[in-house]
Amino acid sequence: MSSDVPTPDDVQAAQIETARIEDEMEQSYIDYAMSVIAGRALPDVRDGLKPVHRRILYAMSEASVTSRSAHRKSSSIVGETMGDYHPHGDSAIYDTLARMAQDFSMRYPLVDGQGNFGSVDGDPPAAMRYTEARMAPIAEELLADIDRDTVDFQSNYDDRLEEPEVLPSAFPNLLVNGSSGIAVGMSTNIPPHNLGEVIDATVELIENPEATVEDLMEYVEGPDFPTGANIVGRNTVHKAYKTGRGRLRVRAEFEVDEENGRIIITELPFQQNKARLVERIAEDVTEGSIEGIRDLRDESDRDGIRVVVELKRDAMAEVVKNQLLESHLERTFGVINLALVDGQPRVLSLKETLEYYLEHRREVVRRRSEHELAEREDRAHILEGRLRALEHVDEVVETIRESEDRDAAKADLEETFGFTPEQAEHIVRMQLGSLTSMETEEIEQEYSDVMERIERLEEILDSQAELDSVIESELLAIKDEYDDERRTSFIEDSGTVTHEDLIPEEECVVVMSEDDYIKRMSLETFRAQNRGGKGIIGADLKEGDRVSSVFLANSHDYLLAITNRGQIYQLKTYEIPEMSRTARGKSAVNLLDLDDDEEIQAVVDCDRVGEDVDEERYLTMVTRDGYIKRTSVEAFENIRSTGIRALRLEDGDELVDVEETDGDSDLVIGTADGMAIRFDEDEVRPMGRSARGVRGIDLRPGDRVAGLAAVDADRHNWVLTVTENGYGKRSDVEDYRVQSRNGKGLIDIKTGSRNGSVVAIEAVTHGDHLIAMSADGQIVRTRVEDVSTVGRNTMGVIVMDLDPDDEVACLDIVPAAIAENDGDRSEAETVETGEE
Repeated sequence: MSSDVPTPDDVQAAQIETARIEDEMEQSYIDYAMSVIAGRALPDVRDGLKPVHRRILYAMSEASVTSRSAHRKSSSIVGETMGDYHPHGDSAIYDTLARMAQDFSMRYPLVDGQGNFGSVDGDPPAAMRYTEARMAPIAEELLADIDRDTVDFQSNYDDRLEEPEVLPSAFPNLLVNGSSGIAVGMSTNIPPHNLGEVIDATVELIENPEATVEDLMEYVEGPDFPTGANIVGRNTVHKAYKTGRGRLRVRAEFEVDEENGRIIITELPFQQNKARLVERIAEDVTEGSIEGIRDLRDESDRDGIRVVVELKRDAMAEVVKNQLLESHLERTFGVINLALVDGQPRVLSLKETLEYYLEHRREVVRRRSEHELAEREDRAHILEGRLRALEHVDEVVETIRESEDRDAAKADLEETFGFTPEQAEHIVRMQLGSLTSMETEEIEQEYSDVMERIERLEEILDSQAELDSVIESELLAIKDEYDDERRTSFIEDSGTVTHEDLIPEEECVVVMSEDDYIKRMSLETFRAQNRGGKGIIGADLKEGDRVSSVFLANSHDYLLAITNRGQIYQLKTYEIPEMSRTARGKSAVNLLDLDDDEEIQAVVDCDRVGEDVDEERYLTMVTRDGYIKRTSVEAFENIRSTGIRALRLEDGDELVDVEETDGDSDLVIGTADGMAIRFDEDEVRPMGRSARGVRGIDLRPGDRVAGLAAVDADRHNWVLTVTENGYGKRSDVEDYRVQSRNGKGLIDIKTGSRNGSVVAIEAVTHGDHLIAMSADGQIVRTRVEDVSTVGRNTMGVIVMDLDPDDEVACLDIVPAAIAENDGDRSEAETVETGEE
């Protein structure tokens, strides 16, 4: 053999490539990692499903195991899924099928299971040969229109069949049911949410593409776990929605029954094993880590969870509760909103997640519309042929009769009448019975309906707005069908140094300056004096600053601060630093997330906000230019740390006063020039938070609103008016006749050079005390009954003795019940102690 002819060994050697082993290992590992990431562990942002979930649902759909069919053995479903679409072992498929049937794992289960599919105690499902399953109705919404060319298909693992790359997904399943999984070098942990809230946020994004995460959080309060429980605080939720990552504290729902000496646990954090929880508590009691527990019982049944912790006779329930919270009743849920976008893993914000879903849904609806349009056009074409044939029925019948065979008849029809091959084929197959007049009318009606539908489909395909309207209406229809109440609630983060339980309840005087310095002092610091006193120092202000507000609040009350931008913020009274009378206070920017040019204009004590609120409570707000609005307190239940909109202010206008009303009050608006108008609260209809309001009073040129009083004729006797020069008066409520809103009102008090402008107007009764504060920081407390009762249109009497160039800045009322409990010393006693 010639040496030039290659031998088989030479050929084989030439096919061998030299590679560095570290490079080969690196590339092989990357290929493996991407296979796990894209093919097993991470959900697709479009339908929220991993391949195994998608294949199970598609296999059930292909086998007609729908919500309207009978249940089928789980082993049959697993076998068909494994044999046709998912070659990864039956145990993995069955575990996934079982989880989709667990109402404690899925917020909206996608599988309707029959049999033992596991429990919250960690019990495993029964073997697949013992259980049965079918699709849940909501799962069919994920597959709706899949046979109408809405999504792309790909070959299955052995090229025998085709499977969808993604499901049409008529609702944002990724957020609704969440997902969790561990890939190579990354993991995902997306919490479930309430269907109605997610759909509302999606609709908002359709209507307002520029909506921010904060705007969407107006609709999506936070995760909604299938096991209920409570999320502690809202700041972490906001961070998770904005960045895609966050750590939520989830606390069990429980009741401390001090009367019977027990703690009853009724809801557990998501994915917490109840049996293991009871076991661990028992272990800690045995080891002495938790003291004060004498018995522990699991009384749970099919109706829900009930774990009873019996306390010893001398045990302090609050201490035991804190021990349980520290070790057992609170867990951290780490949010990692990681999903596949175009096959690549990405961490997504709330807005990005919904944007990618909407992009997918628009493509689905567009392709569905194109598919239906082609079908309708084909049908219209056939119907046009039938109608033309009926117009020339005798000639058509004669042509067919004279033709030798069917093919010849079709050719003659095409040549003689100009029918297309499709129309001719349909005509020769028509039965004689379709030539009746009734059949003709039905064909004409069908043709009219088909053309109307074609016109609508062309509108959808030609207009983005019309296409979005279809998506919106379909989403709202799903919400109407499947929406339910939230299960997970929010509670205040009480794990800070200022724990509410450690703060004694007491009445406080809160003082705020124009530069937004704020502090609180005990009401006991200020004793009642006779009318006309100078009072005592209430605040030592920095140069150029002046007092803007003083009000009474309980240390545990919620305070709502409304700014010049119309934003409303919330804080508890005890979060305001307690300081001495001579202290300046603390800047409000350290307590509230205010912008640089944002200033607090009004503060209202509304301790119902954030707790169970009465539907008949409102915040009634009045502006300097005379606008008034009334908004339900419920609208301010969930106030973010960055605040929410309270009202819309026109340029140059500003908030003046806020009152909490009950819907049955009369409203009295007082102006700086001494005018007042009284009208029924019902004349101001309840409005949303972003509304400006309606006209409350028709102001004279140069006049402005000074204050608002909510008058209950059964509870209040007088209307109290105080002016900036320290004068004031009481007038009977009956002196203010009820008028219609937006009138000029009546003369309330004479202003002029002696009195100055009106500072405030309040509704008062027997036993109330008045707290007035000057702009320079002097504060006086006196009984309202020391202020003379006179009619309207009078000068009034001296209420507070002011220094030159000082003026009354604000006032508040101490209710009679609080004033009585607080005690009452005369002016003489006050002077004797040196407090004046």
